[in-house]
Amino acid sequence: MSNYKIHTKCVQSGYKPENGEARVLPIYQSTTYKYDSADHLGDLFDLKADGHMYSRISNPTLACVEDKISDMEGGVGAMLVSSGQAANLTAVLNITSAGQNIISLASIYGGTVNLFAVTLKKMGIEVRFATPDMTDAEIEAMMDENTRMIFGETVANPALVVFDIERYAKLAHKHQMPLVVDNTFATPVLCRPFEFGCDIVTHSTTKYMDGHATVVGGCIVDSGNFDWSVGSRYPELTTPDDSYHGVVYTESFGKAAYITKARVQMLRDMGNTMSPMAAFILNLGLETLALRMEKHCANALAVAKFLESHERVEWVDYPLLPGNSQYELAQKYLPKGACGVISVGIKGGRDAACKFLDSLKLMNIVVHVADARSCALHPASTTHRQLTDEQLTACGVKPEQVRLSIGIEDAEDIIADLDQALRA
Repeated sequence: MSNYKIHTKCVQSGYKPENGEARVLPIYQSTTYKYDSADHLGDLFDLKADGHMYSRISNPTLACVEDKISDMEGGVGAMLVSSGQAANLTAVLNITSAGQNIISLASIYGGTVNLFAVTLKKMGIEVRFATPDMTDAEIEAMMDENTRMIFGETVANPALVVFDIERYAKLAHKHQMPLVVDNTFATPVLCRPFEFGCDIVTHSTTKYMDGHATVVGGCIVDSGNFDWSVGSRYPELTTPDDSYHGVVYTESFGKAAYITKARVQMLRDMGNTMSPMAAFILNLGLETLALRMEKHCANALAVAKFLESHERVEWVDYPLLPGNSQYELAQKYLPKGACGVISVGIKGGRDAACKFLDSLKLMNIVVHVADARSCALHPASTTHRQLTDEQLTACGVKPEQVRLSIGIEDAEDIIADLDQALRA
């Protein structure tokens, strides 16, 4: 981990060209690698040597981008995967098996709710959903000897609930389990969860990290701070792995035990690999991430204040608006900005919300969020339409709710477009 500031890390971390090498990160568009001896390749397969065996597991282009993201978050290692959903799935399956369970905050992205409540259930893994208003005692009552982690999002999508990382980290550690935080909306520019006790961070790099809606991807980052060897809760990391001739991850890889296992076992077997071209494009986005996040946040706060006083608006939800229910937590965890996403309730309910969307001119209706261009969506009828009314309520999604993703255009142009659509 370097000591540079976040703007410098975005540009300089990861790829380190040697004398006479390409200044820009090369695209290693190769599935395979050449070796001078069978013994060296054997050592790679036994995890006794560093290097690349096969691009399903690792690749030089991906490795440089992984090192950059790890440095930005302050971790000991990172692993890129094919999507944010793949990142969360892999993060869970790395230490969770059939018959076990995890605890997740209910106010998370609808796609993750489906993953947890439907797909993991089919795999025999139970997800127990907690709400932010539950007491520590109520959450502890949900735990048992088979509970493997607590999961939450730094800024929930689209409910914009700010996760009290420090509180849940203490709760998880009290019961000798890790805290996993999806840091997609905040990015390490606005919040570094490891500094508040989080153990594992995930990202949908499709969002702000790419920043241009060009490539789907995900990432897992390991803090290296959780002691997996305490007790006997995580034998997958502390006992021999028969698929690698009995390697014990905590003994062979120390602080990087979790992320190493995720790569050499989970990524090897599931194959949810990011392509070298996708990693190259992602790296271009990362280089301007810190600059873009400043503009996203400044624009979003200006738009939120405008909407708050508009006669056609029922309510506005943005964590850094004074008086917002999340304001104190946002001041603690997101003092540099609360991302560019705003939730707004349009007077007149679902029909008025849809008419408002249809009247936008500058902003586009897209099934996406968190890129350079401003866009809008009606979550209840799109990204969250598979959820029950009860699940919608738990996620903080309402019929009149529109999710606005404020881009990096001129704030006055964004506000003018919103105003004309509200009056349409």
